Amino acid sequence: MHEYRVSSWLELMDVLHQDTWNESLHRFRSPYVFRGQGRELPLTTTLQRLGGDPSELERHLVRAFRKYAYGSVPDRDLLWYWLAVGQHHGLPTRLLDWSYSPLVALHFATASEDLYGEDGVVWMLNFSETNAGLPVPLRDMLEHEGSAVFTVDMLAALGEASGALPPSRLGFDSDTHWLEQYELVAGQPFLLFLEPPSLDQRIVQQSALFSMLSNPNAQIGDWLHAHDGAVQKIILPAELKGEIRDKLDQANITERTLFPDLGGLSQWLRRYYRVMEPPQDEAAEEQSDGDRSSADHPLTPEEVRMKQH
Repeated sequence: MHEYRVSSWLELMDVLHQDTWNESLHRFRSPYVFRGQGRELPLTTTLQRLGGDPSELERHLVRAFRKYAYGSVPDRDLLWYWLAVGQHHGLPTRLLDWSYSPLVALHFATASEDLYGEDGVVWMLNFSETNAGLPVPLRDMLEHEGSAVFTVDMLAALGEASGALPPSRLGFDSDTHWLEQYELVAGQPFLLFLEPPSLDQRIVQQSALFSMLSNPNAQIGDWLHAHDGAVQKIILPAELKGEIRDKLDQANITERTLFPDLGGLSQWLRRYYRVMEPPQDEAAEEQSDGDRSSADHPLTPEEVRMKQH
């Protein structure tokens, strides 16, 4: 895995926009997708963070979410649609959030001021490399569609083409069994990207897409370690986060634009107008300067009485 520790905004921009020239298109089109985190944490799905058996939990979560959310979103009889809707609204799933935009990833790496004392990270994943490792029927579908990522309808079509399950394995398994079949043939889990339907402006504004491993129990960190040519990791030093954040605000990459509702507007205003405290070393230096100034210019009796009260 290539790892960069950047030291300036300009260096950061160079690293994020590497390898963007596409010779076949004669256009600058990046082969990477991006994910930002406020601190260095392992890449795990929300489903895995629940604990227990992800494969068993997943079916119950999706069934219950679909049952209770039925009146709140347009209904589609596709498991992959409901997984995407659930992930978008915070349901623990096997999906992991990414963005086509490096600036959106930087937003999520710098949005929490509570983490400004810690290094952040941006992951860059080359989906051209990951797609090369897909089973042949999946690669053929992407080539046929002229796409680099799947849609919910494409995944449903792959399930239908794989054939029906025995009667003993209907329900949730009827939509996911083809992943297991292809994984058995490949001898290892595979990773694909799913672009969700444009359910609302938040998905559109964030240029969002999801990664999905064929096996919900598999750790994406382990998968990336075995495919380290596809991933790069950028470390954002804690001391650089403030500058990154201010320049993102100037570029209009904020909560107000990425979460286009009153909640996002309020988050942006609260952060934008917060009074920032100087770093500890600067505060100590100012205090030291103040002490020296008092020694050079003793307080008047009136000033002493004011300080005592």
